[in-house]
Amino acid sequence: MTQMHDAQTAKVNGVDIAYRFDGPKDGRVLLVANSLMANGSMWDWNVPALADRYRVLRYDKRGHGQSGISPGPYTIAQLADDAVGLLDTLQIAKVHFMGLSIGGMIGQQLGARYPERIYSLSLCNTASEMPPRSLWEERFEIARTQGIAGLVDGTIKRWFTAPFIERAPGDIEKVRQMILATNADGYMGCGSAVRDMAQSTMLLKIKIPTLVLSGEHDPACTVDQGTVLHRLIEGSKMVVLKDAAHLSNIEQPATFNRTVREFIDSVDSQLK
Repeated sequence: MTQMHDAQTAKVNGVDIAYRFDGPKDGRVLLVANSLMANGSMWDWNVPALADRYRVLRYDKRGHGQSGISPGPYTIAQLADDAVGLLDTLQIAKVHFMGLSIGGMIGQQLGARYPERIYSLSLCNTASEMPPRSLWEERFEIARTQGIAGLVDGTIKRWFTAPFIERAPGDIEKVRQMILATNADGYMGCGSAVRDMAQSTMLLKIKIPTLVLSGEHDPACTVDQGTVLHRLIEGSKMVVLKDAAHLSNIEQPATFNRTVREFIDSVDSQLK
């Protein structure tokens, strides 16, 4: 599962962006955006629950997976422009959007800056600011000196609760291989975007239907950080998933899939 299978690439803003579709050709498109140190394969637990109705479009952000790398640091705005550039290249006018962690940060930009391109936003395990800077400098130093291998154990402990790590060794191994497949420069380029992000005030511009989904035990993007999104995004709905940490889509896939699906369906059924 190290990479997203059967990916195609498109040239977007000077970088090759890898993507793949699942689901009916005439279904409305659901664009999904990955976390840091992840690629499109992180949605293998979720796509089957969505692709009967929606045309799920996964992609690897620049510096990750099978997409190209440009010199960093990147910004969240730049990564959001890449997402819109991909839609332009594929001639897709408007999508439902689901993003987790940095994927959700990209979604905030899309909702605020490109509302005409988005039917609904599902912002999962994410935040609008990510202090402190020192934490990122420590991680980048490890990436520079030890490579991604130096970060993998700490990352898995943040991404999942201890009971899940114990009971789901197969899932954990798949995730471990996905993290290890990440390019260190790409990780630092995107990590810098998270480090430098400050977009709480931008949330006030979001007027499209929004779901904020947080994991009860997420230490990376906490319930409190999710609550900030919920309070600042007008009319948003917030759901906290029990017994889940950061990658709630993998730790609690059934509840995650049902929650997101019900929300997207509720918006989709009102579209002409």
